[in-house]
Amino acid sequence: MIHGFFADWQRFFPFLQWRSRVNSHSFKQDLIAGLTGAIVVLPQGVAFATIAGMPPEYGLYAGMIPAVVAALFGSSWHLVSGPTTAASILLFSVLSTHAEPLSTHYVQYAITLTFMVGVIELALGAARLGTLINFISHSVVIGFTAGAAILIATSQVKNFFGIDIARGTSFIDTWSRLLHHVGDINPYVFAISIATLLIGILTKHFSRAIPYMIAAMVGGSLVSLAINYWFGTATTAIAVVGALPATLPPLSHPVFDLATLKELATASLAVALLALTEAVSIARAMAVRSGQHLNGNQEFIGQGLSNILGSFFSAYVATGSFNRSGLNYTAGAQTPLASVISSVLLVAIVLLIAPVAAYLPNAAMAGVLFLVAWGLIDFKHIRQIIQSGYTELSILLTTFFATLFLSLEMAILLGVILSLGFYMNRASRPSIARRVPDPNHPKRKFTGNPNLPECPQLKIVRMDGALFFGAVVNVQESLLTMHKTNPGQKHLAVVATGVNFVDLSGAEFLLQEARRRRALGGDLWLVRIRPEVVDEIDEAGCLDGIGKDHIFSSRTEALAGIYPHLDPKVCQTCKYRIFRECQTQTTPDELQQPSAGMVTAVSL
Repeated sequence: MIHGFFADWQRFFPFLQWRSRVNSHSFKQDLIAGLTGAIVVLPQGVAFATIAGMPPEYGLYAGMIPAVVAALFGSSWHLVSGPTTAASILLFSVLSTHAEPLSTHYVQYAITLTFMVGVIELALGAARLGTLINFISHSVVIGFTAGAAILIATSQVKNFFGIDIARGTSFIDTWSRLLHHVGDINPYVFAISIATLLIGILTKHFSRAIPYMIAAMVGGSLVSLAINYWFGTATTAIAVVGALPATLPPLSHPVFDLATLKELATASLAVALLALTEAVSIARAMAVRSGQHLNGNQEFIGQGLSNILGSFFSAYVATGSFNRSGLNYTAGAQTPLASVISSVLLVAIVLLIAPVAAYLPNAAMAGVLFLVAWGLIDFKHIRQIIQSGYTELSILLTTFFATLFLSLEMAILLGVILSLGFYMNRASRPSIARRVPDPNHPKRKFTGNPNLPECPQLKIVRMDGALFFGAVVNVQESLLTMHKTNPGQKHLAVVATGVNFVDLSGAEFLLQEARRRRALGGDLWLVRIRPEVVDEIDEAGCLDGIGKDHIFSSRTEALAGIYPHLDPKVCQTCKYRIFRECQTQTTPDELQQPSAGMVTAVSL
């Protein structure tokens, strides 16, 4: 009883499952990993908030409470939640049409959307629908991420080059305006952007011990100070982020207005799907490295609770961060306590150094975001997708271009629909292969060799796949084509080892095929079909019509049962005699030349 009671508590409070792993050694490792993560999230949080159209401090708020809740109620030991590039740019995409970014109204929309996303995530987890995330294919994620990376860079063209571009300008118009106003580029701003890029690239290449994003921001800020000192602020016109408020996350609350909830319903679903895809994919990657068993449904619940509670502490949509999770793992984190420590230290750091952001130029932020955008494009997997063939490439390109020219939520939905479409197309075409005995094989196994002879009366095929409503038409057409090619093969034996499911439409099709064959003077026979599939046919009310005596558990048994139903007159004139039972028939030709034209008999 005590064990069962404790197991129930562990289900509702999953942090009880890993508390036994916490000791002095693990705590030290978690402390080091937490400190590293807290330092790294500073520039990331500000950068991601800028992408999302939120005030910079909200990116830091999103890395506090949500990270703690996700760590305590999730399943992964190493996943770190917080603001991410993909979630931020999707948030901006869906909300910028409803309110002016950075405005109070916009922030309120973001808080409400975060709450709705959390509710959807929690509901999916509670309903144990974690497998739904598998419908978002890898190609969709790669295409979406690549498109989002270009949009991130596009959104920072204004700050990177120091030219005037209205907020919300489209992808094409932004780059077109840059090309037509090259002469308006601010050389001082451009110099800071390039310096930030170079410092970040060199730091990342030569010193992995120093977070390259922090080095790039500090370096860009120092270059900005030097340029302002030499040329004067009136000449350089270098804009800065401005001082961040050195306060704890203020309390907030979603808007529970019915009109607002309806307005954000579609967007919240798209954001929730993206956030869950990102979180679970990263958690799985970390679990493979650490050897942990991951509970996908529990991860859904943890992500949902983190966004629900985060919406009451000024956090916008948080999900699993690949950069911070990877850093957390490589820094030696042993338990989710590292994420909790990171959030606590982040609060302390914000209270101490928030005013320093007054010296951070927008150009340096743009340079860092250009680095982030470049790092998001997964060239290795893109090359693999290109080499894999048309299907995956078309999914990637559709998602990529939809991200650039439509909207992020539409890109995800189109990618998912196209992925499901290709899958359904494959699923609706079960493999139907011609089978004949191979005389060159020592055990005379069956093969699909088109050069080997078939029985003139009996067509043998192997079917692999599900026989459901979407596949019935294709299967019917394939069998009709085979019959038209050789109308004498009135009997059909289906080796159904690979048929894993038959629905009502599939069962009715088998019954109709049996009746059609009988009307022609033949019959339908099922060989080596799974017992559970037989039960499905029986539940559909079609088993008696097909005939229980028409179902065989082995090929040898099948041929012994089918052979007496074949036309003996045709057997007498047959030259192939490919089955053992054919030995009982003798033709005049065989009496004169016993070995001529004979294929050694085999058992089905």
